Amino acid sequence: MPQSVSVDGRHWVAEEAEQASATQPDTWEMLAETVLPRPSVAGERSRLAAEVMADFICLLVNFVAVSQLRLVLDFTIHRAPSLFPSTVLPGSVLGMLLLQGILLTLLGYTEGLYQTTLTRSAEEQQVAVGKVVGWSTLLVATAMRLSGIYLISMWVILAGAPLNYWAMLGWRRWQRRVTARDTENGYRTRNVLIVGAGRLGREVAACLAREPARGRVVRGFLVESGPIGGEICGTVDDLARIARGQFVDEIILAIPGQPDLARRVIREAQRNRLDVKVVPDLLGFELRSGTLEKFGHVPVLTLHQEPIPAFGLFLKRSIDVVGSAAALLLLAPLMVVIALLIRTDSAGPISYRAQRVGRKGRKFVCYKFRTMGIDADQRKDELRDRNQRQGAFFKITNDPRITRVGRFLRRYSLDELPQLWNVLKGDMSLVGPRPHPLDDFAHYDLNDLRRLDVTPGITGLWQVTARRDPSFERNMALDLEYIERWDLWMDLRILYKTVAVVTQGTGA
Repeated sequence: MPQSVSVDGRHWVAEEAEQASATQPDTWEMLAETVLPRPSVAGERSRLAAEVMADFICLLVNFVAVSQLRLVLDFTIHRAPSLFPSTVLPGSVLGMLLLQGILLTLLGYTEGLYQTTLTRSAEEQQVAVGKVVGWSTLLVATAMRLSGIYLISMWVILAGAPLNYWAMLGWRRWQRRVTARDTENGYRTRNVLIVGAGRLGREVAACLAREPARGRVVRGFLVESGPIGGEICGTVDDLARIARGQFVDEIILAIPGQPDLARRVIREAQRNRLDVKVVPDLLGFELRSGTLEKFGHVPVLTLHQEPIPAFGLFLKRSIDVVGSAAALLLLAPLMVVIALLIRTDSAGPISYRAQRVGRKGRKFVCYKFRTMGIDADQRKDELRDRNQRQGAFFKITNDPRITRVGRFLRRYSLDELPQLWNVLKGDMSLVGPRPHPLDDFAHYDLNDLRRLDVTPGITGLWQVTARRDPSFERNMALDLEYIERWDLWMDLRILYKTVAVVTQGTGA
């Protein structure tokens, strides 16, 4: 039984007190976490510093080699004594090299070149180094070109790129070979015990056996209970004895769904000063590219994230802003004429403002030219039994609420021109599912809410393919097809077809 101890008037279980003491960071560790850059974490700082320094040395040595070669060639061709090679680098050149090295390091960190948790295969590492060198060289060359400050010859920067690539890749390959050789010979290896001999534990062991560059040797498996023999060298109760006898450095837990057993193993490993790694319980899903976040003190692992076409959406919004602003300016005279016609045709305001439901159910004020009498909303419920559309939207032929000018405006969709202001504000897009009134939205089924995943539009796939189809299901199917198949070219095609539909006068 664990003994109870008193600390500042509080009673702790001895095991919990020991665990809290073991996990409490010391002053220097807290200072390092506060001051040092985020990539530098406890236990990895020396390795990280060595790898970054190796890349900086590669960059410096290659620059000196290429620049001296260039001077030798110039001296050979022009015979100018002032161009004879020099080993002294100006401070401005060293400063530019430092900036390029910092950029290269930051890009390398995003590609996982300095993270042991993202150990890559040789092929993946080759691609990552190529991306890092290529982008850092391109960005530095572009910055120098735009600034007009040529502290380093552009020829030297570009010619040094392949040398940087082979040097950075070369020392990494050499490091992998050395680690693999040391693992085979038993030098500088980490002995590992895997808790759990099921599918996950066997898969981890097979991976470590295939990749000696990771520097780990599996000394056996531990199980909660069951027969002992072969690779299964004991139970969890034998952890301390086996860890000492096999000089184990690390425990890997591969027992998802057993939190009590996992906590018991972790506490025992901490008491024996062993590193602990845990195979997370992914509930049967494969982790392709996970992201670890912290909500307060709670770690949260992202298993799946829907891809977002950020650049495409940026272009869509840019087209919306430019297109709506240009259309408002060009069509301003026509909109003035329409306003005068509405004023002379019937009593009431020129514009009609009503709440519509937009993206994610957000309500906004939608602008239109008024095409009905001022009592149209009050009469809608009276006419609902004459609705000729199926599902959650309302439309009738020869609607008695529509004015004479309003009928013409609706025929050519001119009543929707003020919605260009909604597009400019960001409430709507030029292309997207039409926004529905609140009373139609109240009749939505659960699946109908999917059409609200995107910003509503002035025109859409339904308007150019099945505008007069009375079926709400058909309308919904076309909206969902647009959402699932969306790309920028689809928007442009819909806008092109909208012009033809509007000029034909097929509107309500």
